[in-house]
Amino acid sequence: MASTKYLSIFSPATKQERKDNFANYWEFSQQHGGQLFESEKDLAKKRARLMYFRDNPVRLRQPLADPEVFYRNYVEMHDDPGSMDRLTLMLTCIYKFARHEWVGIKGAWDAIPDMANAHRIEDKISRVHLAEEFCHVRLFNEMLCTCGLDKVEWVPLGPIKEKIYEQFPKVPGFIMDSPAFITELMGVTFYCHLYRLFDEILAEEPEVRDRLKELLDEITIDEVAHVGQRRNFVGPIGVGISKALVRPFYTLFFKDIPEIKQLLDVEQMIKDGEAFDFNELPAHMIERSWIPSYCKT
Repeated sequence: MASTKYLSIFSPATKQERKDNFANYWEFSQQHGGQLFESEKDLAKKRARLMYFRDNPVRLRQPLADPEVFYRNYVEMHDDPGSMDRLTLMLTCIYKFARHEWVGIKGAWDAIPDMANAHRIEDKISRVHLAEEFCHVRLFNEMLCTCGLDKVEWVPLGPIKEKIYEQFPKVPGFIMDSPAFITELMGVTFYCHLYRLFDEILAEEPEVRDRLKELLDEITIDEVAHVGQRRNFVGPIGVGISKALVRPFYTLFFKDIPEIKQLLDVEQMIKDGEAFDFNELPAHMIERSWIPSYCKT
């Protein structure tokens, strides 16, 4: 583990530093995911990695006692969360988190220029970024299949929430950039806590535990890079606004997923978001991800 290699994600950056980092991130993103298959919302290296997982499946030794509990609660919680076993609760939680991501990227994909019409480097980056997010939904789905849940449907949110997600990418950048940055940061915070939860809940299922960690690594490595990339949009005033948004955004979002408070420490996730500086991430993630130059000592 690194100790003091990196600075806070809220560190100051000049306009020129941010411009240089966009160029640097664009170079990184092209080799990181490989060729973009735009019509399929997919990337060559991500597709190959998913095929590896599918061609080498891992399954629970002890299947879920009652998969119907998952299917009854994975879209909307109908049972008392306290009455559910922790593995099923964790799987419904994963689905609900990923579903929010899926709804958000659907709206954004239709709102930004396609690659043929992306003339600014920021637009090209955003197109690849969103393709990576679609790849993440496939990886989340593979997590559920690993636990024997192969009948999952990705269901839209209610019409009001869907409309909010559709409009969000159309908001001017100076308003949207800070919330978009904090949304990415929230994802990384959640994934880091979820990674540790695998150890607790899947202690007697080491093969599945390790496979879920592998799948989550693929997602988290991208999201760590996305945190830096989205931070790059935020100017000096926006950095202060962004830090102030951590607590209300995390609180509001996690409140919408009732499983979270049963499984994870929301207050600690808020503190981790406010203090985020890359130093607690494992070396194998850092090596494959991207960090802004102004966050390096």
